[in-house]
Amino acid sequence: MIKCVFKYLFIVVIAMLAISCSNTNSKPVIKFSGDSSSIIIKNIDEASFFQVKNSFKTNPDSVNLISVLLTPSDQDSLQVEEEISGRFSLEGDSVVFKPNEAFIKGKNYLVESYIGVNYADAKKLLTNGIKHNLQPQRQILTR
Repeated sequence: MIKCVFKYLFIVVIAMLAISCSNTNSKPVIKFSGDSSSIIIKNIDEASFFQVKNSFKTNPDSVNLISVLLTPSDQDSLQVEEEISGRFSLEGDSVVFKPNEAFIKGKNYLVESYIGVNYADAKKLLTNGIKHNLQPQRQILTR
């Protein structure tokens, strides 16, 4: 009886460790390139990168997975958020956004990405953190 309890306890502990380690570092990293001329999204898991590649193959001009917005600062009371136009490309294992016009120094840019976003994972299931819609990863970058 005791051996059976320890056996099942061991299996439960191993399963919990596997679940907790499965999503380690799975969130993509969004940052400016070294010269701040483009935005790079890296650390994309293989399944999400495969979906991005398929999206580029079907229509490279229209990628709905990423949007870049110029956000107003505290001093800009009249400015509204405006979408930055540009083009996306795949470079190695990263997605790169190059704007049509250079990023303005001192301005904030909101990057919303659906790359690598999961609807539900083990943590959300256990903590009842599931929402009714998919939430993008958001990152504010300051040039």
